[in-house]
Amino acid sequence: MIRLRPYRDSDADIILSWQRDEKGFYQWCAGMLGAYPPSRQRFDALGALMRFTALDEEQVLGFFTLRNPGESQDEVRFGYVIVDPQKRGKGYGAEMLRLGLVFARSVYRAKRATLGVFENNTAAYRCYRAVGFREKGETEMYPVMGEEWVCREMFLDL
Repeated sequence: MIRLRPYRDSDADIILSWQRDEKGFYQWCAGMLGAYPPSRQRFDALGALMRFTALDEEQVLGFFTLRNPGESQDEVRFGYVIVDPQKRGKGYGAEMLRLGLVFARSVYRAKRATLGVFENNTAAYRCYRAVGFREKGETEMYPVMGEEWVCREMFLDL
């Protein structure tokens, strides 16, 4: 069983250590944190977002952000979703997102959650589908590593 808590600055080095290759880094942040490798300074710039750390016992195992994508408080957007690579494939990502959805519903009274996922990130896509996210039918193109990556928009009505 996992739990969420507000992100602490002491979590940063652990979370950033999970970025071991350029492709995985860009799948995670879409270049919004600058160029690979990640820096603590750029990661700290996420402070304007609601940041959450997932724990198993006292071990940090995941991280994500929430924000309101528009003026309405009815919608929240998940971003920077990541799970410790050694813990992936065990359902922790789905459980972490479900806890985030409970927070969004109970605290924000959100009626919809959204996120974006690159087509080449099939593990994340499967995780989001397992939680109940569906494709909006909208895509966005990102120039990444000399290629054009397709980002699929997903949503979940709460």
